[in-house]
Amino acid sequence: MSKSSLPKVVVIGAGIGGLTAGALLAKRGYDVTIFDQAIVPGGCASTFKRQGFTFDVGATQVAGLEQGGIHQRIFSELEIELPPATPCDPACAVFLPGETTPISVWRDPERWQAERQQQFPGSEPFWQFLQQLFTASWEFQSRDPILPPRNLWDVTQLVGALRLGTLITVPFTLSTVGDALKWFGLAGDKRLRTFLDLQLKLYSQVTAAETALLYAATALGVSQTPQGLYHLQGSMQVLSDRLVASLERDGGKLLMRHTVESIDCDETGVTGVKICNQKTGKTWTETAAEVVANVTAQDLVRLLGDAAPKSHPLPLLSIDGYRSRVKTLPQASGAFVVYLGVKESAIPAGCPPHLQFLYDYDGIIGENNSLFVSVSHPGDGRAPGGKATIIASSFVDPHQWYGEGVDYDALKAEYTATAIAKLGAYFDLAPENIIVTEAGTPRTFEHYTGRDRGIVGGIGQRVSTFGPFGFATRIPVAGLWMVGDSTHPGEGTAGVSYSALTVVRQIEQQVLG
Repeated sequence: MSKSSLPKVVVIGAGIGGLTAGALLAKRGYDVTIFDQAIVPGGCASTFKRQGFTFDVGATQVAGLEQGGIHQRIFSELEIELPPATPCDPACAVFLPGETTPISVWRDPERWQAERQQQFPGSEPFWQFLQQLFTASWEFQSRDPILPPRNLWDVTQLVGALRLGTLITVPFTLSTVGDALKWFGLAGDKRLRTFLDLQLKLYSQVTAAETALLYAATALGVSQTPQGLYHLQGSMQVLSDRLVASLERDGGKLLMRHTVESIDCDETGVTGVKICNQKTGKTWTETAAEVVANVTAQDLVRLLGDAAPKSHPLPLLSIDGYRSRVKTLPQASGAFVVYLGVKESAIPAGCPPHLQFLYDYDGIIGENNSLFVSVSHPGDGRAPGGKATIIASSFVDPHQWYGEGVDYDALKAEYTATAIAKLGAYFDLAPENIIVTEAGTPRTFEHYTGRDRGIVGGIGQRVSTFGPFGFATRIPVAGLWMVGDSTHPGEGTAGVSYSALTVVRQIEQQVLG
């Protein structure tokens, strides 16, 4: 099929999922335009600069750069180079309350095994069980199943990915990590459960009691070789910059500072999107046969309004059923982040690139009781010579940052001071060592990303929202698709890139057969 006969595609949002979908479609000959309300592309994997420091806004590490990894596969198809990166080793150093020696999640599988056996005596059968599930799940995922399936072609892709070894995972589809701890007699191991809670909150948005077991097996296993996590040279922005270059090389367009106000539909399905140019105030409707939304499920429902066709053979797959499901989702987390530009002397010798602190066993994970910290390396492009960046984030309840009676500035100042004070137990954060201080709140992230109440990390990976029970990339409106962390397989640049590849395959099949 010639390029001129391929349908026009509009992509809403220039996060990694939207950029990946747009770049892949442009490479395959589609007429693609991406609209985003922000100043720079990248979404939660973008950056900002202050006084010579470069700060990663949200995401600070990347999976999928290894041979056969999702980024390696996509960049290979796009015929662009992967950005330079160094392995994270350890992937994270976790400090539990009152402890000064961290639990180090080493990249080498044997070293990580020795570490966890020392830290959590008697837990090795549990970890070996997770490893079995991870191996089977990873091999299954590498065959590109479509989850959850929404038509016959999706089902064929799912069935085609199944193998005999996959069947080991089936009995555990409805299980959580909390269930597995009980099976192995570890439910009372406070340190182990707390460690798992901290790690899983990062990856799944919920703790061990709720995280789907199969999701957790992958999240906890991907830090070791032959997979592993990576620290990008320069900043996270290099990932989106290369995708933008690929998109534009192949004739696609990226328009920043453009707000999508609604998704337009008629009885046949999607027809286009209503756009507002932030600079001029001009609004118009951009027609398109296919619309790819790199937004949250909550924002997708808002953009659709009441105009979407409601009929569908299966009520739960109708747009009304979709709206109802989104409405009943548990509240997602927001984030408070403090960005520090410091003198290099503030960083302890041998400091890992990523650390996690929990300060009080009796408090919740978040609200400054836990901090996930990323630290720049000398020469990695994030700080001038002799200086470094520290980025510390904590999950927060987004509601407390909104509404009448909220003293936003005072709350922001309180969270900033508390975070810096707690970080001062590990870093030397005397006033003379801090050069730049900036903070981000749910309201900050809503302003720059457009995400409902600035929520982060998508939909929590509970059993009810993971894999076959998750939110599909195929929306119950013809010609409308969703990519990003609301869809399978979840959050992170690797996860959202996989969802983008899924949508591209689905559009290709629909157009070309």
